[in-house]
Amino acid sequence: MTCLLLLSLMFAGEVWAHSSSNSYLTLSMPSGQLTLRADIHLRDLDLIFDLDDNRDGQLTWGETQSRSAELNAWLVQGIALSASGQSCSLGEADLQASEHADGLYLSALWTPLCPGVKVAADLASLLLRYRLIFAQDNLHRGLLKVDFPNYQSSALLSPERSEARVSAADSSPLRVFGRYAVEGVWHIWIGIDHIVFLLSLLVLAPLNPSRRSVLHWQAATQFRPVMRDVLAVVTAFTVAHSITLCLTITGWLTPPADLVEPAIALSVVLAALNNLLGFSALKRWRLAFVFGLVHGFGFASVLLDLGLPVSALLAALGGFNIGVELGQLAIVGLFLPFAWGLRHTGFYRWVVVAGGSMAIVLLGLFWALQRMGWLA
Repeated sequence: MTCLLLLSLMFAGEVWAHSSSNSYLTLSMPSGQLTLRADIHLRDLDLIFDLDDNRDGQLTWGETQSRSAELNAWLVQGIALSASGQSCSLGEADLQASEHADGLYLSALWTPLCPGVKVAADLASLLLRYRLIFAQDNLHRGLLKVDFPNYQSSALLSPERSEARVSAADSSPLRVFGRYAVEGVWHIWIGIDHIVFLLSLLVLAPLNPSRRSVLHWQAATQFRPVMRDVLAVVTAFTVAHSITLCLTITGWLTPPADLVEPAIALSVVLAALNNLLGFSALKRWRLAFVFGLVHGFGFASVLLDLGLPVSALLAALGGFNIGVELGQLAIVGLFLPFAWGLRHTGFYRWVVVAGGSMAIVLLGLFWALQRMGWLA
């Protein structure tokens, strides 16, 4: 675990909240006119176009706007829309700047001309293909939101799944549940801050507490109490993030991202520090619950970006929560046998528990300072 965390420190500059990078795609019909919008982070564009002309380390809209012709050509080779098997004409995009929680984005807006699409009912034949940035970053994702009259949907586009079909059949509660469950699993797996937080709460599970230093805690002799401890942590975290997730999605609580993201990073730091306190450490399931409330706000931001179908809101929320839980259980299933097998060794106490917790503290502090804007 220590090696993993040290490697994470090396690449932490690429991590904002939960993934390497996201673009946001929207298909809608304001005033009966089909529109397509793509929001792409300037940081991602810089990987391809080297936008920082004056080499001051800051990407500006002026530097981006000067490359409009190149950007338009690049966009249409990576984004395609078709209807009933026939390509839609996108034409030249209207390029603007837009602010998101994690920085400045390029917003491209098209009014596609699609053969055979004359009324809203024809939109069920649409197919969107998205292939931007995948070659530069295989963790990049396109988050598609479909917002048509009487039909809302969403999809997550990846190198392995770069196409999304607009189909009214996909709006059934069962289909919505399954789709959002997959996205919940994927979200927890790419959310390194969530994974590190969870591991920091589990690392002491196979050891019996004593009044001595944590380095002298004895290995557990029975697996059942260890499993109960692990399930208590995972359940507390799940219940807590489900509460704040639902409160945010329903509009009861909407804390700003510039507060939530540093708070998530600080929760990682405090959970790891708790491991080093020995007998004075707080109960880990309590920490999981308290900080799980904070992590729930982070999950909610992803769901809001994806868009939630009004007609199947409960199915989407339930599917996403189940997906997150399944993703967590998969991580537990990988980590727990490793921890159980090494619990008798000094390597586990010194390297995994002490060294891993110290590495988590450093990583969490780096994230917190970065998300507060104190590090570039």
